[in-house]
Amino acid sequence: MTDLPPDLLRLRTLETFLQLLLGEVRRAIAYAEQREAERQRSIEARPPTPDWLLELGLNRASPVQVHVGGCWNAGKRSKGIGREDALRALADGIKACGACRPDNELGYLEG
Repeated sequence: MTDLPPDLLRLRTLETFLQLLLGEVRRAIAYAEQREAERQRSIEARPPTPDWLLELGLNRASPVQVHVGGCWNAGKRSKGIGREDALRALADGIKACGACRPDNELGYLEG
């Protein structure tokens, strides 16, 4: 057995302290479980990654590059587009990202 005090008063004090500490631990666990549940809900509610991205320039009007959806090199000014729009953008001379190579993924041959 551990080294506990021999008298009842100190044992009761220790018991009270441990009950308070256990309550704090349980509240911390409940808070951590709540945060984890919220994190999971946010992951599940996240919209799916688009198949193709069109990166816009600083003026947000003129397209700059076409990317595969989820490309690490896509800028913050990117928007999701469909396959046909991605092919049309490449055909219109918009540059294909050199990192994700959407032209290869789309089977687009220049010319």
